[in-house]
Amino acid sequence: MSEEDSKQWFPYELSKPVKQISPIVLAYIGDAIYEVAVRQYLLSLPNLRPNHLHRSATGLVSAKAQCAILQFLDPSLTEEEREVARQGRNAKSGTVPKNADVLEYRHATAFECLIGYLYYTGQQERIKELVHNGIEFMKGR
Repeated sequence: MSEEDSKQWFPYELSKPVKQISPIVLAYIGDAIYEVAVRQYLLSLPNLRPNHLHRSATGLVSAKAQCAILQFLDPSLTEEEREVARQGRNAKSGTVPKNADVLEYRHATAFECLIGYLYYTGQQERIKELVHNGIEFMKGR
């Protein structure tokens, strides 16, 4: 197993260097990583009824929520992280958002792209920090 593999959850290498991966593809994995983080957070709470879990998860993973989280986190992002998010925001996904306006959807894609980038560059602690801060922010709203 290479050093790069050990940074990921599973031993599947990227097909090319992370800087050459499309922002939409990074958002694809970032969406999944963030979803797992939110679910793990929700399972740490006392109310584990499936309907409650689903409603709570939706409140944190919706495009509207991810847009708000990214705006909240922006001052704490590094220049590199802002650039990755900008690329995600400007990427053309080819899909039409169903439950969000286009601007929210693009910012949500930017957030997911950032999470995907951090995942594939082995910055697990940074993901934990940003996700935790985002969840805490949303709890206070």
